[in-house]
Amino acid sequence: MPLATLHLLAFSPGRTIAQFLRALSSQSVKPLVAAKVVRWIIKPEKFSTHLLNQEWDLLVIVPAATQIPDAYTGEDWIRRHWSITAGVPGKVLNNFEERNQRLLQPQEGDVRDLTGSLDNPRKASSSQGLELSDELLSWSQTFRPGAVSMLNLLSFKPTKEAHESYLRYGKSFAESIGSRRGGNAKIVGKVVPDQKTADEDRYGWDEIALAHYPSINHFVDMLASEDYQKVNHESRLPALRDTCILCTSEIDEEVFSKKARL
Repeated sequence: MPLATLHLLAFSPGRTIAQFLRALSSQSVKPLVAAKVVRWIIKPEKFSTHLLNQEWDLLVIVPAATQIPDAYTGEDWIRRHWSITAGVPGKVLNNFEERNQRLLQPQEGDVRDLTGSLDNPRKASSSQGLELSDELLSWSQTFRPGAVSMLNLLSFKPTKEAHESYLRYGKSFAESIGSRRGGNAKIVGKVVPDQKTADEDRYGWDEIALAHYPSINHFVDMLASEDYQKVNHESRLPALRDTCILCTSEIDEEVFSKKARL
């Protein structure tokens, strides 16, 4: 199973996303995903809580065979760095660039309409359970149009029942509750520890997942719905020891050009 390494990066003063991505390009390093970090949707409560102590700038996912050169993870470029490696099924990575571009630059008819859940949204006091809070809804209404990619880190309860429960959630997400809002789990992988990458995570995550939504409105439409929350409470939440979700906005390849400004 191919390995991919996920990096969270906070840049040193004076360094920018565009500079960093052009530097990678000059070394023939082409990320599978490069995404500007937007905000936490769910914060970690047990594992890697130190991630909350830093405002992150960029999420980069690269094949493990083409790691980011050490020169670009040092203090001259990076103020803070975190990495984790996962085994990703080959079928997920096959033609990934082409499929991802179709998601990020959809053609007419590709994007699903909202389901109407936001007309009478189901709400909770917090989004920590992947429910819609007033704060999250208010923020979503100010966020710019365009696709978002939600980075999920997942730690499961060590039981067969928990594993089966989350599989049911994943199946429902792919076949109905997520897909009808344009949700697409485009990268999913099991964490492979001790890869000796710089600033490697050692805190017990089991899986990573990067889920695409056509817009933040599609995401909150899902959270506001009764059909999603039924599966969330019956199958997702009971399976988890801890989780976190980081909202990101993927960067178009033009950022690699000399004319790019970010």
